[in-house]
Formats: sequence, C-alpha cells, structure tokens
Amino acid sequence: MMTHVVIIGNGVSGITAARNIRKLSDYKITVISSETEHFFSRTALMYIYMGHMKYEHTKPYEDWFWKKNKIDLLHDHVLKVDTHAKSLVLQSRKSITYDKLIIATGSKSNKFGWPGQDLQGVQGLYGYPDLELMEKNTKGITRAVIVGGGLIGIEMAEMLLSRKIEVTFLVREKELWDNVLPKQEANMIGRHVRSHHVDLKLETELKEIKGDGRVTSIVISTGQVIECQFVGLTAGVSPNIEFLKDSGVEAKRGVLVNEYLETNVADVFALGDCVERTYELPGRRTVEQVWYTGRMMGEVVAQTICGDKTKYEPGPWFNSAKFFDIEYQTYGNVSHALGENEIDFYWEHSSGVKCVHVVWNKTNDQFIGINTFGIRMRHECFDKWLREKKSIDFVMNHLAEANFDPEFFDRHEEEIQTKFKEQLINQ
Repeated sequence: MMTHVVIIGNGVSGITAARNIRKLSDYKITVISSETEHFFSRTALMYIYMGHMKYEHTKPYEDWFWKKNKIDLLHDHVLKVDTHAKSLVLQSRKSITYDKLIIATGSKSNKFGWPGQDLQGVQGLYGYPDLELMEKNTKGITRAVIVGGGLIGIEMAEMLLSRKIEVTFLVREKELWDNVLPKQEANMIGRHVRSHHVDLKLETELKEIKGDGRVTSIVISTGQVIECQFVGLTAGVSPNIEFLKDSGVEAKRGVLVNEYLETNVADVFALGDCVERTYELPGRRTVEQVWYTGRMMGEVVAQTICGDKTKYEPGPWFNSAKFFDIEYQTYGNVSHALGENEIDFYWEHSSGVKCVHVVWNKTNDQFIGINTFGIRMRHECFDKWLREKKSIDFVMNHLAEANFDPEFFDRHEEEIQTKFKEQLINQ
C-alpha cells in the first residue's frame, strides 16, 4: 500500500517538503491549507498592496504544476489531529488519514488583550487573508497607528504611506527593533523611518483602542488620544498550533522537535515558524521564524521521510530584510548587546543610511558576526569565513571580496579599513 504523506500548511516549509518528497519517491502527497488554494510568496504581500505586483505574480509555480507532479491540494482547515488513529478532522467535516504527518502551520499575529483589539479596523499582517482584510480596512482612511517595532510593522508603515495614509508608529523600546539590533543600527533606522514622515513614538505603549464597532482612536501610555481609522498590531508573531491541543504532540512556544525535526509522536514531523527545537545550535535561537530556515527544514525532512535520515544543520545564522529603501544583512551573531568576551567596530557613512558593524572575540580575535545596512554582501563569503573561524583581521582585509554591489555603486572598503585600524590603535 502506498505511503500517504499529509502536510498541514502550504507555506515555504510545507511546499519545499512536498516538492522534495516527490523528487525522491512516488508517495501519495496531500497538502492542506485554509489560507490559500495555491502556494505563494508571503514575503511579497506588501508589494501586492503597494501595486507593484498582483497576487498571481507571487505564485512561484503555475496552477497546473501540482496536478502534473501528483501533489494533491486540499483547501480546508484542520480542526483536530488524532495521532492514535492517524487521522485529521477538517472544518468541512471530512476526515483524512495519514501514514506520515508534517505540521507546517506557520505563525499568527500576537494580541496582548488590549481593550478594543477586536474592533473593526484592528488587525495583524501575516497571511493573505490579512492582506485582503487590510485592503478593506484601509479603504478611504487618512490616519493609521501601528503597534510594535518589528519588521512587519516597518513593512506595514511603508505600505500605508504608499497610499498617502499618515502613520503613527508606537514602539515601547528605547529604539526601533533594539531588542535585536545594537543601538547604533537601531538609532540609524529610527532616523531613516522618521525621514519618511512616520510619526515614530519611542518608549510608548498602547493602553486602549476606542471606537463604536469600528476603531476611531487609541490611547497611549502618556494618556494622549490619537485619532485613527486603522490599527496595525505588529508586536511579533507566535506559532500557530492551537489545533494540536489534546493531540499528544508536545509543544511549548512551538511544536517540540529533535535534530531530525521529529516530534515526540512517531511519524509526526514539524517544520518552519511553528517549530521549537529541543536541542541547542550555536548562535541560533530555538524558535526561528524566517523564510530560509523553513525551506531548509523542508529539504531535510523530505530526506528523512524517504529513507535517508538527515539532521537539520543550518550552519551559521544569517538573515536579510529591507527598511524602506535600506537593505539589511546579518551574518553570524551581532547581538543587541555585546557579550562578555566580545569587542566591536562600527562604521557609518556620512549619508546616515549605510553602516557596517563587526563583532569578534577579544580573547582570540575570532570573527563572530557582521551587520551591514545599505551595502550588499555575498552570503557565501561570510558563511565560509564563519565556518572556518577566520580572524577579524582576515575578514577586514578581505572585505572587498564580499561586496556584492553592482559595478557602478560606490565602494567604501578603504574608508572602513582605515577607521578600523584607527580604532585598534586607540584601544
């Protein structure tokens, strides 16, 4: 009898698993999603709203791809998982059985019990239904408030400004995203966001959302009332795993998995944003909600399910993002605060929109990590140098090799290296 692999969730982790299982086997594959019928690029949501793309442009594969590759798509919602019977209960009142189950249900926007958070015009932004709701909620409005200083909040601010909607941005920390970024980068990004006419309010918390059916204003921690017709709740996300209650699948913040992405229940795996690792990986968090880790997990679990048991070993941490028109990249570990044996060097261009921040071990000079803003770098260089435990001197002397900017972009390696040497002399 043919093995049936059921995947809950059609994001990058679930679909990568499906595609790779198909390459490696003739198993029956069913992908269940209540979000959309077809896989799309979630990172492109903002560009749909801004008019740069249409939804159909965000689908990496033509609609015929799935049938041709014998991957069955089921547009439904999973209400319950019965791991003893190896079956799922669906919202359509159907049930489906599996031999192998992959949980890849992603995240959901956080809500913290604010009064008025369920009023019309108040929402988060994670999936395509959120985008459709945002289209409805922002039609004809003039002023919005965003709560929470993460990347989704910055993206939402850019989206709203593209439609000439005034934005107030509430951030409870001292600087924007300073729970992740060092103070230098956080300060630079705060200045940059303000330069785009965002009313950025730091060290400010939401106390209440007011309205009569629909939001009309908010009250902040100072007691000030701010009128608005839309509130974006972007204070982070959390794993979307409530449907697993009473399933026997163990979870804390996310679904707990070992190094093979196996849960505590036989034949049940978990991938992507909804996962919490039970083991440590140097320099990496146990919950990592980024696109590329989901893709890597999908590739790994496909190998295991198809008979080649493979550990999830993602290597040195990296990530990238965009703050309005500034590209951000990080390789290795540059924490918001220096560790006990760490030392750093920070360079910022006179324009105030480019910087490089490197961190190394002051005991043995081993390179630990780098942040770059406004200068595009080559992933393969920093991945190799981190794996080979290169010295900070080696990295700074070879910085030009890592630069990925096009030919006619300004180059800054000479200035950066001069400032670096000056700092070493003055220490």
